[in-house]
Amino acid sequence: MSSAFYQALTTNYFPAMPSALDTNMRFKFSVVALLMEVIIIVLFGIFVEYREDNNPEILYPIFQDVHVMIFVGFGFLMTFLKKYGFSSVGISMLLAAFGLQWGTLMQGFWHMQEGKIHVNSNSMINSDFSTATALISFGAVLGKTSPLQMLILTILEITIFACNEYLVTEIFQATDVGASMTIHAFGAYFGLVVTLVLCRPGLKKKHENEESTYQSDISAMIGTLFLWLFWPSFNSATASGNVFYIKAIVNTYYSLAACTVVTFALSSLLDQRGKFSMVLIQNATLAGGVAVGTCADLSIHPFVAMCIGSIAGIISVLGFHFLTPLLASKLNIHDTCGVHNLHGLPGILGGIAGIVVTAINEENRRGNRLTPGMQAAALGSTIGIALAGGALTGGILKLPFLGQVSDQNCFDDSVFWEIPEEKKPHEIHSNNYDEHSRFEATM
Repeated sequence: MSSAFYQALTTNYFPAMPSALDTNMRFKFSVVALLMEVIIIVLFGIFVEYREDNNPEILYPIFQDVHVMIFVGFGFLMTFLKKYGFSSVGISMLLAAFGLQWGTLMQGFWHMQEGKIHVNSNSMINSDFSTATALISFGAVLGKTSPLQMLILTILEITIFACNEYLVTEIFQATDVGASMTIHAFGAYFGLVVTLVLCRPGLKKKHENEESTYQSDISAMIGTLFLWLFWPSFNSATASGNVFYIKAIVNTYYSLAACTVVTFALSSLLDQRGKFSMVLIQNATLAGGVAVGTCADLSIHPFVAMCIGSIAGIISVLGFHFLTPLLASKLNIHDTCGVHNLHGLPGILGGIAGIVVTAINEENRRGNRLTPGMQAAALGSTIGIALAGGALTGGILKLPFLGQVSDQNCFDDSVFWEIPEEKKPHEIHSNNYDEHSRFEATM
């Protein structure tokens, strides 16, 4: 028997067994996704009830702003990779849709009244907040995981997030109105540890698909603009009272503006030809919104908010320029989107700003005085829980049957998506050939 005949026989009649990196999601993903949705629906039927809004005319517009940030802003911000746009927007939509349901339950179980979870505009805002943690972590592992892995990550991360949020807000009685610590720092360091555990030595050298094009960078800039415009709503959404609400909006507004100017200035300064870097403009311009979050509704002057935004811009730009390559080469932390520089470091800066402000000014929330000790405890516990939770989650995601892609197929939509074929304008084929191609495509 010739080798050619034997190869043809085994290929056609004895297909190869699934490999450890089998990326076929037909049954694995579908079964898990449908099973989890059924479980959620049952739990909603048992525990969830309506509750009227106190100020629906105020809360629902804020909810819309936050909703747009989650579904449009985060998704499009990650479309900078030239061959990963479908996954950036599509998987972000999947995680957000699933995460907001799971977040309603996980957060609701900590605040049940008479055995029921009550939902309204405020609870929907908080549910959207919980999904932001998973989307931030998604940015750290972007292009290197399967949809099933990301679904498992969302389940675990939102569960751990809800526990940490309860610890920070109810046990420590700390303030974090814009969630610099509980969302941004938590999501960033959770994702960084996951990407460390899922370390891929083969990606130390830059992958051919891990780059942008002119069009993909413009697409990502759309996400930046949506996030930038609606960030004041994000930081003020859970503020208690009109006075604190206005403070949060104003402080975030000016912090973002100052951060943007500083980012443009440093981007030009760090380039030998004085040119702007789109990576920095897409990301570091948002760091001011992250950093001012913890103390957004506290009694700080707008100029302090602008100083915080400026420092955040500096830290973020320098992080992208110097720290990200160092983490990848020395610690094997491959941060695809640079979430450490946009969410991690500015989130820590926000936590430190909260400690300083509460040490200088006497601030009260819900009848309790805010103390720098409790703010520091909130920051420390958030980072610690994120690191431990990320390590646990990363270990689970390493299970081979979850469909992790090979190094060669990273950052490529075609592994999990139907990709429309690009027409070649200079090639002319007969009608018979075209019909044959269409027939083969449907097989």
